Amino acid sequence: MIRHLVLFKLNEGVERDDPRVVKGVDAFRALDGTIGEIRFWELGWNLSDRPIAHDFAINSAFDDADALRTYVEHPDHQAGVALWREFATWVIADYEF
Repeated sequence: MIRHLVLFKLNEGVERDDPRVVKGVDAFRALDGTIGEIRFWELGWNLSDRPIAHDFAINSAFDDADALRTYVEHPDHQAGVALWREFATWVIADYEF
């Protein structure tokens, strides 16, 4: 299995209630059950007020590298990425477990 972690940082001046952010969260929330390769899916807002913390996280899992690639290239995932690109940056980590 491959764990796919994504940590998002909202751009300066962008808040969680910004309509673009709400739409972006909804787009990623909708992926659960939409893309068959997803084996595990959770997401949520960070609760920590530490200055090094990111704002939002996705924790997901896939059977193998091919399944992860299919997810990454899926049009619904790409549509969500395009939304987030307008108001955030992110880092990822993919590892086998």
